[in-house]
Order: sequence, then C-alpha cells, then structure tokens
Amino acid sequence: MKSLMIQGTGSDVGKSLVAVGLCRLFANEGAKVTPFKSQNMTADVYETLNGKIIAQSQGMQAEAAKVEATVWMNPILLKPGENMETEVIFFGEKEGELSGFEYRDKFYQTGLEAIKTSLQQLRKDFDVVVIEGAGSPAEVNLKDRELVNMKVAEIADAPVLLVADIERGGVFASIIGTLQLLAPEERNRVKGIVINKFRGDVKFFRDGIQWLEENTGIPVMGVLPVLEYMEAGRIFREDQYDRLADDMKRFLDWEKIKAITDEWSKET
Repeated sequence: MKSLMIQGTGSDVGKSLVAVGLCRLFANEGAKVTPFKSQNMTADVYETLNGKIIAQSQGMQAEAAKVEATVWMNPILLKPGENMETEVIFFGEKEGELSGFEYRDKFYQTGLEAIKTSLQQLRKDFDVVVIEGAGSPAEVNLKDRELVNMKVAEIADAPVLLVADIERGGVFASIIGTLQLLAPEERNRVKGIVINKFRGDVKFFRDGIQWLEENTGIPVMGVLPVLEYMEAGRIFREDQYDRLADDMKRFLDWEKIKAITDEWSKET
C-alpha cells in the first residue's frame, strides 16, 4: 500500500484540508484511497454506519475518498472534557476519562498497537493511504511517546509533505525551525513543502519559494490560497470536495506529489 503523510509546522495550518483534497484527487483518478489519523483530539465527531464514533475530519476525508468511514481510519479519539480530563475512545468505543499524564502513562503501548492494527486492516482494502498528522512533529518534549507524527510515518513507512500557514506570519522560521528540530532520518522523509492560506498574487512570493528550496533542499509543491468555501467546522458537500480537488490540482504540483508517493514505495 502506498502512503503519504501530511504534517504541519503547527496546529491549524491546514493539514486536514490538504488531506481532504488529496483523498478526492486520488479517488478521482481511480485509486482505492483511505484517510488515516492515528489520534485526533476534538469534540467534533462523525458516526460511522455501524454506530461507532470517529473524528469528524476523518469522516469527511472518507467522504472525499468516496469510501465508507470506519474506525480503522481513526483508532484513537480524545474528546476534551471538564477539569482537565479527556474522554478516551478506542476503535469507536468509550474507554473512560483520564488526564493527559494518565493517558500517556497507561495507553501509549495500547495506542501504538491500535495504530499498527489499523494500518494492517486498511492495507487489505486500499491501494493508497493519506495520513494526517497532528500539531507539529517538532515537539521535542513529547517526542519519546508521540503517536501522531513521525512515529506514525515510521510505522506506515510514509514520505511526508510539510504544510505551513503563511497567513499567521513567520512561515520561513516555522519551516526552517521544524526541519532543524527533526532527527536526520525524520527529515529525510520530508519530500515536499506546501504553503497554505496565501492572500494576494503568488508571483510576489516567488523569491520566497526559491529561498526555501535553496535553504532546505526540499521542493515547494505549491502555494494554496485562502479557500473561503472550505471553512473549518462546516459540513462539506460533494461539490465542495470536487472544487477543492480542482483548486489543489491548479495550485499544487499534483504530478510531483504522486511521483513522491510512487518513488518512495519503490525505494522501500
């Protein structure tokens, strides 16, 4: 099974949106594609046809991929609760409420096995998996027990696209800083950069693209504008998935992204 992971320089940079678009692009070309996010912390949920609960974003990614959503696509769901406690949901079933420290201590190994099991199940039915990370892969204080970014890329043996949000400012520092904090073997997985939420004429950012490529050695796959019709939290419709796929094909180097996925699978 081919794989491609979407990681970000931070939270809310647009990883989910990019994953939605990639799922629809692969599906439109006839690939049997599935989304995957190992662990999602959100109060927004999606109910599968058999009554299980996963994160809403993975449900929408499944819709974009034109497949039925299953718990294998999001084996671990953490729903924020009161008093710093979190409701832990494994494979769509509630396991109880724990604090963050309790979860890390008690469920890390269980979570790791859940991720491996899910990917094995998805491998039986799909040709391509589009994996979404969480937050940033450069959280050095969490790295020894993380279950959402480079550890997942390692388990799935996936190349990585790094998404950065230019709208909030500091895009160069966020990209360079993220890459510098990765271990060499992790950095080697990053095969492309995506600039997201750009406003204005992209020709004024060409020097920025050149600088990034020269200083990172990693190609910029393209620059996505702010897409107002894909606002966070909305329930998407089929025409929005298609419009997003068209826009991503227009603004990103789709052929190069497919080549990254193909070449990585051949090399490994």
